[in-house]
Amino acid sequence: MSKFNFIKTDIPDVQIIEPTVFGDDRGYFMETYQIDEFAAAGIDKPFVQDNQSRSTKGVLRGLHFQTKHTQGKLVRVTLGEVFDVAVDCRPNSKTFGKWVGATLSADNKKMLWIPEGFAHGFVVLSDVAEFCYKCTDVYDPTAEGGIPYDDPTVNVQWPDCGCEHKTSAKDKEHTPFAAQKFEYFEKY
Repeated sequence: MSKFNFIKTDIPDVQIIEPTVFGDDRGYFMETYQIDEFAAAGIDKPFVQDNQSRSTKGVLRGLHFQTKHTQGKLVRVTLGEVFDVAVDCRPNSKTFGKWVGATLSADNKKMLWIPEGFAHGFVVLSDVAEFCYKCTDVYDPTAEGGIPYDDPTVNVQWPDCGCEHKTSAKDKEHTPFAAQKFEYFEKY
């Protein structure tokens, strides 16, 4: 019996993952990763770095990628709720420039697999959220890239979080999607 349900999205390489949760009056237990089951679902790169962030309502992080040490990410929420987005930046892909999103929360326990070649971001929908993710390569500050969260070409439909989006100064300076070449993602 599989411990995970792997669900293809409108961009088939991006998958929503539902873990099997075992619970009773004491609480719950679930596996969040198992190498053989993930490999069978096509997620077979080793994870080399784990990250965690805590953000308040309306914080919008992204849309980020790295031009070197490109990262696949397995993301989940351990507190609160976010709307998580992946944008296909692979020039040779049939879904180039398209995006998919999923609501991830501590309650639904869903995870999202975002392979290399994608920009990634999320907005916090709850008062506070803790966001955890595994990466297939290390963070390289010299290779940071991004797309504006409100880029008209990509046109992500961010849900209303009940307040203004709070973004970093760096995220406000990203190059528009249409002005980028994305040659570093041609191999994906």
